[in-house]
This record gives sequence, C-alpha cells and structure tokens, in this order.
Amino acid sequence: MDHLACFTPGDLQSHPAPDLARFRWRLLAQGDSWFSTADDKIKAHANLLQEMVYKDPSCAVNCAGKGGALSHLVDLESAPDFVRLLSSPDAPAWDGVLLSMGGNDLISAAQTPAHQADGQRVPLHLRLLRHQTEWGAPSTGVARYFSEPGWATYSEYLRTNVRHLLTLRDQGASVGKPVFMHCYAVPMPRPAGSDDVGLGADQFSGPWLYPALKAYALPAADWAAVSRLMVFHLALLLKSMAADKEQFPGLHVFDSTTVPLAPATPGSSGSSGDWHNEIHLNHSGCFKIARAWSEHVEAVLNGVKTVEPSSKRRS
Repeated sequence: MDHLACFTPGDLQSHPAPDLARFRWRLLAQGDSWFSTADDKIKAHANLLQEMVYKDPSCAVNCAGKGGALSHLVDLESAPDFVRLLSSPDAPAWDGVLLSMGGNDLISAAQTPAHQADGQRVPLHLRLLRHQTEWGAPSTGVARYFSEPGWATYSEYLRTNVRHLLTLRDQGASVGKPVFMHCYAVPMPRPAGSDDVGLGADQFSGPWLYPALKAYALPAADWAAVSRLMVFHLALLLKSMAADKEQFPGLHVFDSTTVPLAPATPGSSGSSGDWHNEIHLNHSGCFKIARAWSEHVEAVLNGVKTVEPSSKRRS
C-alpha cells in the first residue's frame, strides 16, 4: 500500500514538473480545511488526503491550498486553479475528483442567528435552528429544535452547486469521470476552537457549533444529539444525490458516519478522542476515515461494486 502522492497546482508549473504518467490513478482534489495544506493544520489535525493509501501508485493535485478560512461550496471564484484543471479542454484527463465540501456550509447555516441586528426575526427557511418560542413538541425529541424549512433551503443549495461542479467536470477532458465526496463525522459541540495563528475572526477560529447552540438556548444535554441529527441529515442528502444517477451522474459518496471514532469529551477544550478541536479530526481520526475512504475510492476506480457499510458500525 502506498500513500497518496500529493502535489499542488504550482508543482505542475515547476521545472521539472512531476511525472503524473507514472501513477496508476491521477486525481484532482478540492475542499475545505480537511484538505488544507497549511503547515499549522497539517501539524495540528492532519490532512485527510495525506492519510489515504492505495494498492496502485496514485497521486492527487490538491487545490485546497494553504488557506485557513472556512471554504464554502460556491467559493469557486477563489479556486481558479481547480476550475481550470477540472474544466479546461487542455487540462489533464483525471481518473477522478476528490471533494471535501458541504460541512462548512452546514456549520454556517447552523450559526445563522434567530434575529437580525435590528431585532427582526430571521425566517425559518433561512436558518437551521428554531428559537425557543418555535420549538416543537417534546415528543419529537431533538427534532423539535430543527428547522425543516431551513433544511430544505440548504438541501437545494447543496444539490444545485454539486450539479454545477459535475457540469464543470463534463466541460473538460475528465467528462464522466467519478467524483468522490465524503460525509462528515459527528462532532461534539464543545469550547474547543482553532489554535491556528492569525485567523482572528470567530467564524474561522471557532468554536463553531458550541456558541450557536448556546445562543439558541438549547439544553446542553441535547447538544450531542442535535449535532448528530444535522450530520446525519447531510449524510442522507449526499447519499440520495449519489443514488440519483440522472441528476448526479458519476457522483460517489462515502458515508464517514459509519467509521467508528472516539468521541471528544463534552466540555473539553483541547484535543480529545479522535478530535483536534470541535470540528477537525486529529491524526488518529484522519487516519481512520482516510483509510476507509481510500478503499471505497479505489474500488470504484477498479470498477468494483461498492457495498454500503453496515449500520452496526455507526458510532
């Protein structure tokens, strides 16, 4: 088994440039902080790509870059290298595309407050959480806190933008090639922000879910279950998209929620379990998910029918 060799778009312009032809599988990658090549992130909570291993020599050109900020799905204007390498007619023909996207958009949606600065209530279809006065019946469990109209808005947003990415793929030499997305692991809402230097803004430095759930006055005993509800909603959405071969041709989704992880301790502020901070995995967490995702990706590339992991593996 060989580790995935990772290059940057800049490496392709160097002299000499890496010889991609020597690899059995050549992949293009773009994503959020789980793919970031920032030195502080790699040191602190690893890079999911660097933990991937394959039986055949494989490489990825990672366009995620060194940015520390949250990357949103539609931020393609800030990712010109990815768009060019994916859709340009003279771009390499990739065997597949690796995407780590959607999780940060989910967090941003959860952070949307119930009220605007002028005191006006934000409509339910524009946020994921409900104000105390909007909570449903206790018999519905933690779903009482969840905005289904807001989820419908988020779902359409995600579906629209993934379709756009598939359209970009089909404009270049990689037309019809598989696009791989992963779901996310379930974080424990806790006061564990980033220790990266220079981020400044709370949106980037975190914690992320913890202040949002506090602002909505959700009972602390329900925080873990609310986090699980949102992440599982996202997993079901992504898997339903992958199952829709007409709307999302060539999309393959790996359900990361099936990988057993050591959860972080509630209330902890540092690295705990398989988590470096509230939403980022540490090296052991990245290792577990990356190895499982690698098997899924390589099976698809080799034309092997993949089987959904047993629900008994859910953590």
